[in-house]
Amino acid sequence: MSTRHFLTLFDLSKTEFNALLRRATELRDMHRSGVVHQPLIGKTLAMIFSKSSTRTRVSFEAGMAQLGGSALFLSPNDTQLGRGEPLADSARVLSRMVSAIMVRNDSQADLEELAKYSKVPVINALTERFHPCQLLADMQCYYEHRGDIAGKKVAFIGDGNNMCNSYINAARILEFDLHVATPAGFEPPADIVKPAGARVTLTQSSEEAVTGADLVVTDVWASMGQEEETAERHAAMQPYQVNSTLMALANDDALFMHCLPAHRGEEVTAEVIDGPQSVVWDEAENRLHAQKALLELLLAD
Repeated sequence: MSTRHFLTLFDLSKTEFNALLRRATELRDMHRSGVVHQPLIGKTLAMIFSKSSTRTRVSFEAGMAQLGGSALFLSPNDTQLGRGEPLADSARVLSRMVSAIMVRNDSQADLEELAKYSKVPVINALTERFHPCQLLADMQCYYEHRGDIAGKKVAFIGDGNNMCNSYINAARILEFDLHVATPAGFEPPADIVKPAGARVTLTQSSEEAVTGADLVVTDVWASMGQEEETAERHAAMQPYQVNSTLMALANDDALFMHCLPAHRGEEVTAEVIDGPQSVVWDEAENRLHAQKALLELLLAD
């Protein structure tokens, strides 16, 4: 039997995706009620970080602890990966010692190389191409607040980055209509957009994308590793700020999401992110519970 990995959202079927969202909410409610649920006793998660993180590290460590397992934080400075050990060798060694490997790095190709040689599940906790764990949390959040997202209009505003790419994948699986508004030159990759067909509409008008939307999403204008492009990106993205004027074009009950950290006054105003339509704190908390549901799916006996 082949090892099951979570490298993109397409590693879940639509049925599994929806079931995972429901299970994440169950796990959240159990945790809030003080129910002890530990199906992962004796399991260990190796967490490989080449990019810094707050939510990813805390949510995976806390999640493993709550499920009865343990987590090991590994950075390039602390391992042979930082000294050039081949990914295949690291995968072969780690997968003989741990139950699963979580990776947050700059390369989807490296992640897939690691998974190729790992005998245990490999989880994508962020690459330059995709951020599937965040989409689990986002879709759980929408499900909890508004129900099924199928057939709804979602607007993604700003940079066609890894978050945007993962929203495109989610639109294909969960069957919602995604409208992506980006400046010229910042569109998501064509090889990700094209297979989505009519599920994804690209535009340079944030107003067009947001009008009638049920969910409005944005992200930072310059991600980690793009610091040298900050001035250029800010100049291009300024018209794409999510503010109260833009949100007024969405449906009255539209939600606002941001994966955080956010820069108030840049991609979003304080009035929006701290306002009544924002669910960013529920969204952030759901990283914990959605990932617990994922870990349970991959690791529980």
